[in-house]
Amino acid sequence: MIADIIRSEKLHKYYEGEVKVHALRGVDLFIKKGEMVAIMGPSGCGKTTLLNSLSGLDDISGGKVWIGGKDLNELSDNKKTEMRALSMGFVFQFYNLLPVLSAVENVELPLLLAGKTKDARKKAEKALDLVGLSHRYDHRPSALSGGERQRVTIARAIVNEPDIIWADEPTGDLDTETSDKIMDILCKLNEKNGHTMILVTHEDRVAERADRILHMESGLIEKDQNNGT
Repeated sequence: MIADIIRSEKLHKYYEGEVKVHALRGVDLFIKKGEMVAIMGPSGCGKTTLLNSLSGLDDISGGKVWIGGKDLNELSDNKKTEMRALSMGFVFQFYNLLPVLSAVENVELPLLLAGKTKDARKKAEKALDLVGLSHRYDHRPSALSGGERQRVTIARAIVNEPDIIWADEPTGDLDTETSDKIMDILCKLNEKNGHTMILVTHEDRVAERADRILHMESGLIEKDQNNGT
């Protein structure tokens, strides 16, 4: 069994432009299977860049990233896309739901795109049930509150039963009460289903729910804090 499901060594990321930006400056880290890890730091420190680089959404400029023992540098773009579709889920701050689809249609979409058409609707409904939205199957995003939209996003992220869930500011656009409810759902999924979770957040109260907090500054992890949870 692989203890560290996510690992990086000397991870670098540059953005080219009028000014070359060194966004990640040699990040070494490991995340164990089943951990919930929060990434914190000031704006522009590289939090989202790190999440995107570890998940394979962005190509890296140097170093290595392994997911479940697989070196991302050795995978083609198609293979990385397949890995994300089959073993990862993503939760974004601004939901990224398709407005013309109902909640259940938005949730089942990853299954259809991955060719998992058998029982896709039942699996989507089950995922919505897990986040408390069994009464909202047929509602479009415009008819849902911000908290409900984020719960649909979480349902979409877990419908494939992924090993890893990446969440970029999952509570950033929500009020405190709704934010707490969203974190309750994520923590329950982590504890009950064993999803490995990586959360980018600027909120201390959200980060404190994680097992570990990685504090970033200027493209580096300056502090690795164990919450003792």
